[in-house]
Formats: sequence, C-alpha cells, structure tokens
Amino acid sequence: MSEMIGADLVDLDLSADTKEAAARALAARMVARGRVTDLEGFLADVAAREAQMPTGLDGGIGIPHCRSAHVTEPTLAFGRSATGIDFGAPDGPADLVFLIAAPAGADDAHLTILSSLARKLMDAEFTAALRAADTAETAAALIRGDEPPTAQGARTAPASAPGETAGASEDTAVVPAAASAGTTAGSTAGSTAPTGAAGPGTSPGPGTPAEPGTPAPAPAPDEPRPFRIVAVTSCPTGIAHTYMAAESLENAGREAGVELVVETQGSAGFARLDPAVIAAADGVILAHDVPVRDKDRFTGKPTVDVGVKAGINRPAELIAEVREKAARGEVSAPAHAPAGTPVERAGDATEGYGTKLRTWLMSGVSYMVPFVAAGGLLIALGFAIGGWQVNKAPSVMDHFVWTQTDSWGALLFQIGGVAFKFLVPVLAGYIAYGMADRPGLVPGFVGGAIALDAGAGFLGGLAAGLIAGGVVLAIQRVPIPAVLRGIMPVVVIPLVSSAVIGFLMLVVIGKPIASAQKGLTDWLSGLTGTNAVLLGALLGLMMCFDLGGPVNKVAYAFATAGIAVTDPSDSAMQIMAAVMAAGMVPPLAMALATTVRGRLFTPAERENGKAAWVLGASFISEGAIPFAAADPLRVIPSAMAGGALTGALSMAFGATLRAPHGGVFVVPLIGSPLLYLVAIAAGVCVTTALVVLLKGMRGQAPESGTTGPAAQEAGAPKDTGQPVAA
Repeated sequence: MSEMIGADLVDLDLSADTKEAAARALAARMVARGRVTDLEGFLADVAAREAQMPTGLDGGIGIPHCRSAHVTEPTLAFGRSATGIDFGAPDGPADLVFLIAAPAGADDAHLTILSSLARKLMDAEFTAALRAADTAETAAALIRGDEPPTAQGARTAPASAPGETAGASEDTAVVPAAASAGTTAGSTAGSTAPTGAAGPGTSPGPGTPAEPGTPAPAPAPDEPRPFRIVAVTSCPTGIAHTYMAAESLENAGREAGVELVVETQGSAGFARLDPAVIAAADGVILAHDVPVRDKDRFTGKPTVDVGVKAGINRPAELIAEVREKAARGEVSAPAHAPAGTPVERAGDATEGYGTKLRTWLMSGVSYMVPFVAAGGLLIALGFAIGGWQVNKAPSVMDHFVWTQTDSWGALLFQIGGVAFKFLVPVLAGYIAYGMADRPGLVPGFVGGAIALDAGAGFLGGLAAGLIAGGVVLAIQRVPIPAVLRGIMPVVVIPLVSSAVIGFLMLVVIGKPIASAQKGLTDWLSGLTGTNAVLLGALLGLMMCFDLGGPVNKVAYAFATAGIAVTDPSDSAMQIMAAVMAAGMVPPLAMALATTVRGRLFTPAERENGKAAWVLGASFISEGAIPFAAADPLRVIPSAMAGGALTGALSMAFGATLRAPHGGVFVVPLIGSPLLYLVAIAAGVCVTTALVVLLKGMRGQAPESGTTGPAAQEAGAPKDTGQPVAA
C-alpha cells in the first residue's frame, strides 16, 4: 500500500463541515499528487456512489469511495475531523474519513490492498491508533501497515484467551484479505470454528482461516456439530463495504461459536463458494446492495437478506436471525423479481433536484468534451496545414493526393468534422445515461441526433437528454407482467422511449429550441468593442472564482457550446480563447510567485509551485488548488483580478481558438498567438503581484508544520476544482 498513501494525502486537521466539503478537500490532495485528472468529474462519481448508499459507519468512520475514469491509480486519502462530519451513520458524525479512489479498470492486486484496508477499519485498535497519531507521517505509516498500532501507544492488547495462539490478534482479520490476492480479496474470509475452539481434529482457529471453496473439517466424534452459515457481501463499488461486511460477519461468527464462510463479490471478482460448503450450511446471510450473482445456489435454505451496511453494523443480530429461521424451518423460495436499476436505488431523500440535475448534466458534458477536444484540434490542424480555404475542399474520398499538404489538411479537417457530428448525440445520450443508466442511451442518442438535424444544437442536446432520461424512468415505473420483463430492456424501453423523444423533438420542441440556439449564436456574432471586452472580463472572473466549481463550469460550458459546431463564428472562437487563457492564469501566477518570493510560501507550496508551471501551461487548474485552499482570501481575489484582465485583453486582441483545451501547446493554432500570450502574461503578472503584496503583509510563511503539498486544504473553498476539460 506504500504507493497508495503518503503524508501529503493525510489531513489531521480536516476542517470541512459537510461530507461534500470533506471529499473535495481530500480529493484536492489526490489532484495535487497527480492521482486524479478531473476533480469535478471524480467528485461527481463520489457523489453518485454516496447517493446509492451513505458511507458512514458506526464507530465514527466515513468511507466515501468510488471507481472512476478520472483516477490514474488506486489512491487513498485520510482526514481526521475534530468536530465530526455527517456521513449518514446511525451513531452520529464521523471523525475518521477515508477517501478511496480506484480507477475504472483497477487490477486485482490493487483492489486487494484496498479491501484489506476496509477490513482493518473494523478493528477498534487500528482506529484508536489513528485517532492518537500526532503526525501525518505516522498516520500514513499506520494505514500502510509500516507501523503496528502499538507504535502509537494507543493500543491496549487484550489478554490472550486460554489456548489462543500468539499472533491471533488484531491482524488476524486483515491477513486473509491480503493473502488472497491470487483469488479475491477477502474471499478467504476467516471462516473458522469459534475462537478458542481449535484443537486436535477440529477446524482451524481464527489465525488459520479456511478457504471459501473448501468444505469445513468434520468435528471430532464427541463434539457437537457447530451451526454453519454461508454469506455473500457486495456493494455497488465492490471496494469497501463488501469487505468490511465480510470482516464484521466473520468476527461475529467467531464470537457466536458458528462456522461462517463469506463469499465477497467485490471489484476484483469473486471465488464461488464450494457447492459442498453451501450444501452443508444451515443458513444463509446475504448482505448486499447490488444483485447477488448466482443467487439460486442458496435457494431452499433459511436466508436473511439485508443491505450491506446491516452486515457491518449488526452482524450478531443477523446470525441470531438466521438461526431462528433455521429453528422454525423457514426457507427461501426462488425469487424472480428484478432488482431496481442503479438510478432507482440511487438518491437520498434529502438530495435536492438541483444537485441531481447538475450530476446528470456533468455526466453528459464529461463524455462530450473528448469529442470537442479531438474534433477541434483536428479542424485547427487542418486549417494550419491546408489554409483557411480547407473547409471548401472536396471530400478526400473523391480527391486525395499523397504528396500535397492541402490534401492532408483537408483530411484532418474532415475527420474533425465527423467527430463534431457526435457532440450533440453524445451529450444527450450520456445525460440520459446519467439519469436512467443503460436504458437511457438509445433514446438519448436518438434525441440528440434529431436535435442536430433540426439545428437545435447544444441546447437541443441538453433538452433531449433530460427528456429521454425522464421518459425511461417513467416507463420503468409502470408495473409489467413477469412474462414481459425479459424483453423490456431490449425491445420495449428502446422502442417506446425513442418514439416519444422523436415525436417531441420533431414536432413539439425542436423548432423553438433551434430558434433559441440561433438567437444565442447571432448575439455572440454581434459582440464587438466594449461589449466583447466586458464579456471577456466576466468570463475571466468566472473561470477564477471557484477554480472548477459551478461558476467555472458555467463559463467553460458556455465557451465549448459556441465552438461545438463545424463552422463556429469568430466571436465563439474568441470566447473559447478568453476562457482558456483565464483558466491558465492562477497556476502560472502561483508558480511565478513561489519563484520570485519563495519565503512567503511554505516548503510544500514552493514544491507545488514547480509543478504548477507545467499544469498552468497545459490549462490544468489543479496547480492552483493547494494555494487557494491554504489561503483563499488572498489567492482567489488575486486570481480573479488577473483572470479578468486576461479575458478582457484576449477579447480585445481578437484571439481565436478552435480547440477547447491544450494550453500553450496549441498556441500555433490560435489566431493572433503573440498577443494571446501577452494577455496571459499580463494576467499572470497582476495575480503574482497581488499575491506577493497580500502575503507580504502577513509576513514570512512557516518553514515547518506542514504535512504535504496541500497541508491546509481542509480550508478550501467549497467549490474549488478545475475546468471540465482540465
């Protein structure tokens, strides 16, 4: 786990007062470490997971976690709150917060390590040691397993039970998860005889867990046969709750004197229980929030079916309940009722529609941006190679000369144009997907394609995606006879939803939205002089106000919507140029400030300043996050002033940009590139001067006491983040 967490990913003074702010503060550390590429996209994935089920656990623990395409490698960040943060646990706020980030395609070995951490969290001595840790380095070492809890003096080792083997202590529950990397983390679930029951001819004790696929050893002839339970645990992400529930059930089973074997259906896959083990079981516990795979294996046995958190919080009750059912002879019948879709299970009763709407829209935008980037860059390269008349070139399928640069320019331009044709359908399709999961894809893409044909553009895609998702959700709520359920997702839902969205877009709302889109385009095209400069300043302020929060997203979406066509107007390309220039100012200014007045910054901030040069030049705003989080009252106003100046100058100079991303690396493709760089330099100098002035009034920064590159990120503004495309 050494590469997953370091001192810079630990915040022992987490000052956030909400779970969203806590996740943002810890995620910002991951961004600064280079482990997360899109802060807002990652936080949206965390929020989506949180909406499915609160991640607070009894004992003052919060474990927000998710698998995300915005994570480069498995990472863990830890925060300790003095006041507690509500993560929805029954016993109150959490003071220990673990943010677990796994890539969408994480390998089994990494997921095994994360699952072993989840099992550690069920150990009171481990959590007590974390509460007693006095430095970030110590806490990180504890989590990695470099230091045992005894190193903190926080652990009081319990007296060994008579006959208990030395070493069968608090590490016992963790070893099975780590040792099973070759199969599935936690699948070696300490499925053993009760503690202290081990002896010659009996099943192994807690220090020697049995494999889940191995039948339990037979008891000695003079011993009563213990009650046997098989269990399955699973959660939507398959990283934390899955293995914590397994550990909790195993511990409760040992205390209750039963043989309990757990099959963890986690992200790394799962090892099926041996049929002989299932056949010999007296009862079944299913603790899950996603459908249990191969559930029919357990039909005909006394079964307790609950959510995964019940397996964590009240395992003893579940064991007692399944034993009572067995005593009554109550067994489960085959169940054919379909589980709800992820969206039907998602959502907190207290979650507002505004939050949901933003999540749905960002789902569509995040999938659309790569098409905008690829298409825009290809078109810009086409103009650079083939000249400004390349858009009038014939199709390269009819005319292509290998030795002519014009042909290559036309090729790039036409490929970019094809990529742009996917923008609106992808936007609509993935908005619907965010609302209704996979059933929303077909009507979303159909509605987006119709919006494109109708000239409704970006606005039409937004409307089509929201309507398509709503139609699918409405269809899914209609009671359906069991005989038709099998064809619903393949035939009925795509057919009905596509027909409805097609009718609405073609007959009802397509033309009005197209008129609104044309009006917006005409307004942008008519911006000149003072109006254009003021718009540039406003967009610059918005880009630097919350560094990736909602205000920043509005500005960025406004700019990308303008260029998301094959032939955007000059005004639209000027707006895109102004937005990108302003977004580059904060990290570049912080890098310059740490260079010219290093004594005003902590050693960790000076180190961050080196990385901020590259991040800012690439239009990646993460480089400014540690600075804004540590000192928001000085950094953010300074960044806004520089961003406003850069945006205004870019518009005044008439700089244009076809690509929504790229930073200085696409300067050759920018109209008026030298003046564009002057605008960026002016904003950087203004922000640097203001930051140096304001920090100079405070005095020299401390040389020690920081815990990492983002030591004070707990004080980050609530909406700190980065541009969508960054």
